[in-house]
Amino acid sequence: MKYANHHGYTDVNPYEVIKIVSAKCIEIRAMIAEKDPSVVTQFVVGGFSAFSDNAQKWIIESDEDCPVFRIRKNVRGDWKDKHGHRYVLADHPIKHYDYNF
Repeated sequence: MKYANHHGYTDVNPYEVIKIVSAKCIEIRAMIAEKDPSVVTQFVVGGFSAFSDNAQKWIIESDEDCPVFRIRKNVRGDWKDKHGHRYVLADHPIKHYDYNF
């Protein structure tokens, strides 16, 4: 897997795998994700503010200025950083922003 996507409730942020330290430890770094201006997001009133039509498209690139840190695989098989934030390994980076919060 080349990427570790951070899942924070309903938002997802992309991180790239920099180095595989061991089977249970990986070094990762945050990526830059900018909204694609060619995609117009439609909103429907509801929830706390509004729901989007989920037609989100992001331009995701590496950011060598971001710090590298480690995530570790726990007993349950989840990847977490030292603060307990959850990451899911994937073949491609994912960015999703929940406009409802």
